[in-house]
Amino acid sequence: MCWVARIPEIKDANNLSNSGFGLVLLGSSLGSITGAQLAGRYIHRFGSRDVMRFTTMILSVGICGVAFSFNPIVLAISLFIVGFGYSGTDLCVSVQAVALENIMSKRSMSSFHGMWSLGAFLTTILGGSIANFVSPQVNLISVALLSAVFFLGVIHYLLPSELDNHDGGADVTKAKIPLFGSKVRSLWFLGFGLLGSLIAEGAASDWGALLLRDEMGVRKGINASAYASFALAMIVTRFLGDRAMNHFGARKLVLIAGLIGGIGWASSIAIAVPLSDTHPLFALVIINLGFALAGFGIAPMFPAFILAASSIPGIAPSVSSARAFVIGLSGFFIGPSIIGFLAEGSSISIAMIFPILALLVAGFLSRVIK
Repeated sequence: MCWVARIPEIKDANNLSNSGFGLVLLGSSLGSITGAQLAGRYIHRFGSRDVMRFTTMILSVGICGVAFSFNPIVLAISLFIVGFGYSGTDLCVSVQAVALENIMSKRSMSSFHGMWSLGAFLTTILGGSIANFVSPQVNLISVALLSAVFFLGVIHYLLPSELDNHDGGADVTKAKIPLFGSKVRSLWFLGFGLLGSLIAEGAASDWGALLLRDEMGVRKGINASAYASFALAMIVTRFLGDRAMNHFGARKLVLIAGLIGGIGWASSIAIAVPLSDTHPLFALVIINLGFALAGFGIAPMFPAFILAASSIPGIAPSVSSARAFVIGLSGFFIGPSIIGFLAEGSSISIAMIFPILALLVAGFLSRVIK
């Protein structure tokens, strides 16, 4: 997420229109689908810790490629690498979190994803605060190198393959499951729930700064505030999410959060964009509040849907999580591409109707969570 604050500059450096930027983002979509699918199979075979040694380095390499991309083809290839490394790493961490929940006999998945949101928030704040002083190249290369060093230092402390339940135990040995059928029907609906939530999350990250700059006239650095507000709300909600799931139940929490997030996000865009011409500061506050509500709404969804997928009897957690993950994560990257095409024929604010509706649908799909 370190490139979020620099997206407007990277988009301009590559001379991309809204639809062109959306097309380039398909590179990360293909990378994420490929990475998650392969990661699920190799986690089942080797364990999540060993696979993560590879995916984290791939992720850092991709970020370096994005930093030096001044050509749409190079940017698309770099985003493919980022998507591949990101999805594989995310799946590895999710498998670790599921195993730790079982070991500790307590909910912790939401807190794990809260740490992800904390990292997204810090890198966005960093990028926005130094945008007027440091080039995107220096910003992204620094984050990539520091991340690689950090990954190498902490991976050693993750659960080894003997403890991460990557193959589902002695009763589950297959690394493949049918594409369709009664055995995997619930996985498809859980995946669609993830799809809706991640379409919304991808929209907030990839189009938030552009919405503020292009339609509200917010200057460089400050235009990253929308995603910063979004990420901050996700941090708070996810760190409280395990307790909230115990209190309300995952199904009810996801439904309520989806409704509040979708309605609040839509209302803020409808009010703030036209208001920005006459009351820019008030409009900035409103749009940030809306993105915060969206972050609140999305926050419990990924942990809830992934936990439900990993708990399906008879399927190894790494494999069931990967299937739902592939369906859902494609939305994180494909969603922003669709927004680009919609924005080209209308505006970014109109195109944001798409992720808002996706968020509301994800909330209603909470009924498949058991």
